[in-house]
Amino acid sequence: MRAHIVLALAGALALSACASAPPPPSKAQVTGSVIYRERILLPPPVVVTVTLADTSLMDAPAKVIATQVIEDKTAPPFDFALEYDPSKIVPNHTYSVSARIESGGQLRFITDTHTPVITNGAPTHVDMIAVGVPQN
Repeated sequence: MRAHIVLALAGALALSACASAPPPPSKAQVTGSVIYRERILLPPPVVVTVTLADTSLMDAPAKVIATQVIEDKTAPPFDFALEYDPSKIVPNHTYSVSARIESGGQLRFITDTHTPVITNGAPTHVDMIAVGVPQN
């Protein structure tokens, strides 16, 4: 009889411990910065667009998870923080960030390398280097 009471108490304590556990976070972030190596200031308006995307499928467009637009800054580094819902991240998928820098409505710099984040041991903080786009 005492064993049943002890088991019932242990079960009740386990349930109360589960009930008081905090819920999983509803938002997470990928943070970092974008720079370019050229020693120039871009003429305004400068618009930097940083995108977090699911790039798992090679023969399909990337699925955009989050985007941040940075304005009113003419020189790097361009710091970013992309919020995403961690419950929508698929552990065996590949996620990456990319950036483009426009000045006066023209594309001036873009990241040209794959920058993995979040899954498969990839970080959630990255620093990216954008390369120049030839101007006509």
